[in-house]
Amino acid sequence: MSTLDYLVILIFTFGVMAAGLSFGKSAKNLKTFFAGGGAVPWWINGLSLFMSFFSAGTFVAWGSLAYMHGLVSVSIQWTMCLSGFAIAAFIAAKWRKTGVLTGSQFIGARLGPGVQKVYTYLFMAISVFTSGAFLYPVAKIVEGATGFPFQYAVIFLALVIVLYTATGGLWAVIVTDVLQFVILAAAVIIIVPLAFAKIGGVGELFERAPENFFNLSTSEFTPLFFIGFGLYNLCFIAGNWAYAQRYTSVKTPRDARKVALLFGCLYTICPVIWMLPPMILRIYNPSLDIEAGEANHAYMLMSKEVLPMGMLGLMVGAMIFATASSVSTTLNIVAGVFTNDIYKNLKKNVDDRELIFVARTSTAIFGLLTMIIALSVDRMGGILNVIWAVAGVTGGAMYIPTLWALFSKRHTGISVITTTLVCLSVNSFFKWGGLFDLTRAQTQALGSMLPLTLMAAYEIYTSMRKPVSEQYLSYEKARLAREKAEQDPEENEEEAAEARRENRHGVRVIALGVMSTGLLIAILGFFAESGTVLVSTVGTVVTFVGWIIFNKR
Repeated sequence: MSTLDYLVILIFTFGVMAAGLSFGKSAKNLKTFFAGGGAVPWWINGLSLFMSFFSAGTFVAWGSLAYMHGLVSVSIQWTMCLSGFAIAAFIAAKWRKTGVLTGSQFIGARLGPGVQKVYTYLFMAISVFTSGAFLYPVAKIVEGATGFPFQYAVIFLALVIVLYTATGGLWAVIVTDVLQFVILAAAVIIIVPLAFAKIGGVGELFERAPENFFNLSTSEFTPLFFIGFGLYNLCFIAGNWAYAQRYTSVKTPRDARKVALLFGCLYTICPVIWMLPPMILRIYNPSLDIEAGEANHAYMLMSKEVLPMGMLGLMVGAMIFATASSVSTTLNIVAGVFTNDIYKNLKKNVDDRELIFVARTSTAIFGLLTMIIALSVDRMGGILNVIWAVAGVTGGAMYIPTLWALFSKRHTGISVITTTLVCLSVNSFFKWGGLFDLTRAQTQALGSMLPLTLMAAYEIYTSMRKPVSEQYLSYEKARLAREKAEQDPEENEEEAAEARRENRHGVRVIALGVMSTGLLIAILGFFAESGTVLVSTVGTVVTFVGWIIFNKR
C-alpha cells in the first residue's frame, strides 16, 4: 500500500471515532444509551442490522469460501435473506410490542427472574466468545493489507472499538454501521468492473471457472446443511439480543417490520455483488495455497490488484470497521444486559449517572475479554470451525425456546430453560464427546431441530391440560400496562423530546459523514492511474446522497 492509502486509513479511523464520540454527551440514561431513546429511524436500524450481521465473516470467512467454492458462498448467505423476510412477517413486531429494553428484560417479565438470571449469564458468556471470533477476521484484514502483526492488530482494534462503543452507546454503533455500508457499497461498485477488466470481461469468469464453481450446493454444503443453517440464522437474527435490539429501539411495530424487511432485501442483492471479487480472483490467480489459509486474504488481494491509490486505504478502513461493527454491536448489548439486568438488581436506587458509568466500564471489561478470545481463535481450529461450532451448539438451544415464548401462552420458565439446558448438553456431547463425528450439516440440523421438537411437544402436551399458563397472564397484564404508559403524552414528553434530539443529531452525523466520504472518493479519483472517471463519478453520487439525507432531516 502507498503512503496515501495509509493516510486515508488514518483519516477514516479518526472520522469513525469522531462520529461515535459525538454521542458521548447525549447519553443521559440507559434507554438513550442502549436503545437510542426507543425511536431510532427504521432505515438506520435496518442498515445497522445488515452491517452488524453481514460484516462478521463476509470478507474473510465468506470471501475464502467464494474463492474456493464459488457461488455456494452466495447461496449460504441467501438463507439470511429468507430469515429476514420471515422475521419481518412474523417476529419483529412482536419484539417491539414487548416494550422492553433488552432480550433479558423480556425473559424476566415473561418467564421469571430466576430464568432471566440463567439466560443472562449464558448469553454474556456466549456473546463474549462470539465477539472474539468476530474480532479475529478484522485483525486478519489488517494483517493482510498492511503486514501489521496480527496480535498487535487485535489489541489496537479492540481499544478503538471499546472507545467509541463505551462513549456513544447504540447511536455510536449504528451511525458508524451506516457510514461503513455506504463506503463498502461504493468500493465494490468500483472494484467489480475493474476486476472483470483484469481477466478480460464477464465472459472469462464463466469460461475459466473451475468445475462446479457455480453450483448452489456442494458435497460439504448439502441441502440438509442449508435447512439447519437457515433455521439457525432465523433464530439468531430474530432471537439474539444484540439484533433484537434493532427491533425494540424503533418507534412502532410497523417500523420494526421495516427493519427486518430492509435486512432481507439487502441480503438478497448484496451477497451476489460482494462475493464477485474473490470469485474473480480465482480466475486471475488460482494458485493461492488454500491449506495454508491464503484464501482468507482473497478479498484483500483482489482489492490490491485493482483499486487505485488511496481507494485501497478507504476500502481497508471500511472493511475493518464494518467487520468490527459485529464486535461493537455485541459489546453494546452485553454491557446493556449487565448494567440493566444485573447491576440494577444488585444495587437498588442507583441514579442514571452511575448506571452510564457502569455501562461504559463493563463495555471496556468485556472488550478486554473479547481481545483475549480473538487471540485464541487459531488454537481452536480457525475461524470457520469456530463459527460453525458456535452456531450448531448454541444457536438453536439459546434462541428457539425464548423466541417460542414470544408467541406461546402455555410455556413456563421451567419448560423454556429446561429445553435450553438439555439442548446445550446434547449438542455439546455430540460435538465434543468423541463418540460421534457429525458433519457440519448434521450439527446444524441437530442444533435447530432438537429445541423445536421439545418446545412443540410441550406445547401439544399442555394444550390438552390447560389453555394458558399463569406466567403468561401476569406478563400480558404488565405488558399492556407498559403499552398504556408509553401512550401517555405527559409522562413521556421529556423522553420523546430527548429521542427526537438524538435522532436529529444522528441523521446529521450520518449525512455529514456520507458527504465527506463522497468528496474524499471524488478527490481520490484524480490520483487514479485507471478508472478515474468511475471513481470520481461514484464519489459525486455518494456526496449527492449525503446532501439529500442532510436536507431531509
